[in-house]
Amino acid sequence: MTTFGDDLIQAMTEALAHAKGEGPALLHAAITPREVREQAKLTQAQMAPLMGMSLSGYRKWEQGQRRVSGPAATLLRLIQKEPDLVKRALLS
Repeated sequence: MTTFGDDLIQAMTEALAHAKGEGPALLHAAITPREVREQAKLTQAQMAPLMGMSLSGYRKWEQGQRRVSGPAATLLRLIQKEPDLVKRALLS
């Protein structure tokens, strides 16, 4: 079987265990882009480049037209905890 096939079987096995309430699960609370941005004292125009996206794409997050997930949610959590560090790292 291919590596992809093995990874897919493992992922499905973990998903089934999670659905049954078995095994470890990593759950993150939902994150709200607007709250993070306001807490960091940034405008939408300042926040969009930090997230690596267009202003219109970022606005869709705040308006609820797009859902935040995966690495973007992780980056929002970093901005929430350490906004100055992220600004220095990404805007330098």
